[in-house]
Amino acid sequence: MANHKSSLKRIRQTLTKRLHNRYYAKTARNAVRELRLVSEKEAAAALLPKVTSMLDKLAKKNVIHKNKAANLKSKLTKGVNKL
Repeated sequence: MANHKSSLKRIRQTLTKRLHNRYYAKTARNAVRELRLVSEKEAAAALLPKVTSMLDKLAKKNVIHKNKAANLKSKLTKGVNKL
C-alpha cells in the first residue's frame, strides 16, 4: 500500500475515474446492442445519431480508442443502411 499523501490521493482519483469510465462505456455498449437489435429502418435511423454521438464523446475523452469508435460507427451505419 502507498504511504505518500500524493499516492493515496492518486489512488482515490483513479478509482473514481475508472468507475466513471466504466459506467459510460457500458452505457454506450448497451446502446450499440440495442441499435443492432432494432429491425425497423425508421427507428434505427432515429437511434443512430444518438449512439454515434455517445461513441464520439467516449473517444474524445479517451475512454475508448478513436479507431474503435470509428469502426463501430462505420459498422452501425452500414447495418442501418442495409435495413
